[in-house]
Amino acid sequence: MGGPGDPPEGTPEGGPAGGEDEYRSVVFDESFVRAARLQEYSAQERMTDHAPAVRRRPPLRRGLTRQALILLLLIAVAFATAVYMGVRHPYGSPQARRTVEPLRMTVIPLVPRGRVPGATEAESLYAHSPAAHFEVGAAGIPLPASRATAHFSDSQVTAALSIARNYLVRSSLDPEVLTGRLVRPVRALLDSDQLAQFDRAFDHPAADGRHAPTGWLVRIDPSRARLADDRIRAQGTLRAAETDAATLEISADTIFVYALRPAGAAADASVSLFTVRRELAFRFTRDDLRVGQVRLAGSSTQAGPLSCAEDAASYLRPLLSGQTARSGGPAGTDPYAPGSTTALCGTLATEAQPKV
Repeated sequence: MGGPGDPPEGTPEGGPAGGEDEYRSVVFDESFVRAARLQEYSAQERMTDHAPAVRRRPPLRRGLTRQALILLLLIAVAFATAVYMGVRHPYGSPQARRTVEPLRMTVIPLVPRGRVPGATEAESLYAHSPAAHFEVGAAGIPLPASRATAHFSDSQVTAALSIARNYLVRSSLDPEVLTGRLVRPVRALLDSDQLAQFDRAFDHPAADGRHAPTGWLVRIDPSRARLADDRIRAQGTLRAAETDAATLEISADTIFVYALRPAGAAADASVSLFTVRRELAFRFTRDDLRVGQVRLAGSSTQAGPLSCAEDAASYLRPLLSGQTARSGGPAGTDPYAPGSTTALCGTLATEAQPKV
């Protein structure tokens, strides 16, 4: 006889022993029931006009789990951070390729009035000239106290001033550059966009305002003269200002005075002074400051004593002690006087020469 929970006829043949239901291990929880696609009508509903016994339930709209929501939120935050860092990168956004205007330059020979004064010692000439109080070499071009501008920090302004000063030292005081033996020390400081113009000037010099080597550096004809004193006198000023938010400009106004003897002359040959005034404009982008290079934006050179009959584009060919010029210029020009300018060719003022 079957137990209380068994069917009256007993356990069906072949069924599980003890009345165990083979589906007893399956748990039909509430979520399982809700997920079913078919639903049986209730007894009350089957009594109505509904013919089928079951109905198809619309698919459930499953919402995102909490883990999925967190993951999506993290992805959104990471994307927003990447966009923000791309816009506000600490090193600035890459700059569009700029069009660099060719350097415009002027080289103005200053013709002496009468004979060029000379002496046996360079120190004597310096002491009786306007360069008597000048410093020797780079000490004559001090760095000014730098200040931050609207878009450039104090350290960036200091870097620009230092690079401009270094250019002046290399291009005006290096004996190897002065005698025409080297140009690499100057070339290495230039922005790559200006190298083609620089190279063309030295390969094919021309007095066209764009391709004069003497517009880039001081270059004394070694067949004409040599240094009598390596202690070149100099005096100069540097000023910094912004041209726009991306460009810093350094203006330099510097005078260099060289003691010269004729090439191949004896050590006791007469010495004369040669004066070069250079007014240069340097421009820097942040990329230039990072790599230590400069873009020369303007160059004006006055040099004397020279002769207007000599080509001053490829080399400066000074008139030396006791020599006179074959032709003169339209007006007297003193390269030591602030704001002193002339055009094409000028006359070297008497007060600019040593009093010997």
